Amino acid sequence: MELASRFDAPRNEAKVVGLVCSGHFFAHFHLLLLPPLFPLLRDFYGVGFTELGVAIAALAITTGFAQIPLGFLVDHYGARTILIAGTFVESVAIALVGVFPVYGVLVALMAAAGLANAVYHPADYAILNASVDKKRIGRVFSIHTFSGVVGDALAPATVLFLSAFIGWRAALFACGALGAFVAVLMWMNSGVLRDASRAPHAAGAEHQADRGAHRTGMALLLSTPVLMGLLFFAGIAMTGRGFSTFSVSALHELYQTPLGTATVVLSAYLFSAPIGVLVGGFAADRIARHDLFAAGCFVGMAASIFAVAAFDPPLIVIGLLFAVAGFCHGFVSPQRDMMIRSVTPPGQMGKVFGFVSTGFNVGGVIAPILFGWLLDHSSPRNIFWATGVLALLTVATVLITGVEQRHAKARG
Repeated sequence: MELASRFDAPRNEAKVVGLVCSGHFFAHFHLLLLPPLFPLLRDFYGVGFTELGVAIAALAITTGFAQIPLGFLVDHYGARTILIAGTFVESVAIALVGVFPVYGVLVALMAAAGLANAVYHPADYAILNASVDKKRIGRVFSIHTFSGVVGDALAPATVLFLSAFIGWRAALFACGALGAFVAVLMWMNSGVLRDASRAPHAAGAEHQADRGAHRTGMALLLSTPVLMGLLFFAGIAMTGRGFSTFSVSALHELYQTPLGTATVVLSAYLFSAPIGVLVGGFAADRIARHDLFAAGCFVGMAASIFAVAAFDPPLIVIGLLFAVAGFCHGFVSPQRDMMIRSVTPPGQMGKVFGFVSTGFNVGGVIAPILFGWLLDHSSPRNIFWATGVLALLTVATVLITGVEQRHAKARG
């Protein structure tokens, strides 16, 4: 019996990772289906691009506000049902976008999708942390992040391709139906989706002996390492979102580079980032000082972007520097997840990851405004200077988290 359970463990881990990462893929995939269809949605709903932007903002706002309370619910009631429900609700909301030609319905559907989307970080990390052997958790975290990046990359091309054959409304319905199918698969295999509330031995087992010494609830969320984690996530979002959104425009303004050529240069960044995520995941399982590696990655990203700002290199060199920056930015993600995991007590994974993940939403709101203002009111070169400075500022949050982590171990 013991031998059989040993053989079953990796098989169950693979099933858990497959289900959770499939849900994470659709979480990102669904969010980027609508922007390519904005010209069609504008006519369908009889509104302007501003109103469509408000609808997308409704999704981001509900996600930001819901992640922390959902994190508490995950830790109290378990992640399984919440994850399945969130996957299903978001999928249905996307599928219904083209059904009712009423703008208010669109805003409501986006708000519902945002509420559902808020489940993924607290629920996914709670389940993965409880289900995967700690020797493999770093690479699994990287696969989880990679699945979301792939969802981002495939969504625009997929919805436009389907729209050409079956129309945009049927395309959205089909994409939503696929996500709902994944939710059904999760429900059919729900027995393997366990978290700390059902598998206390698996979640942070290395910390079980000193459970009583850890903060819980709001005291935990307001502790220094978790607050630094929030700023860490915000820094990642601001550097990545601001750079990927405005670097094409900056290159065009600075060098009169054609938009198509500038987009190809940016692709060096976009395609090297997921490679960095996967490589970083395997490295995360083999290193102890995740804070030093993460700090080094941010310094490497800053140096690459500063070189673009300072030296006016040829476009091919800019592409190589962008590739280095993208790889560094991707490599950070598994180190980030391992650091947050290391400062999270058993049974608190949902609320901690729900809290620090709101940094993505904060960064996603600040970055477009900040970088857009810089592009409007200063030299395009400042887009690159600002990206590098933000990367260096994020180094401080990483190092402080590392210091707090070592102090906690010393006290334990």
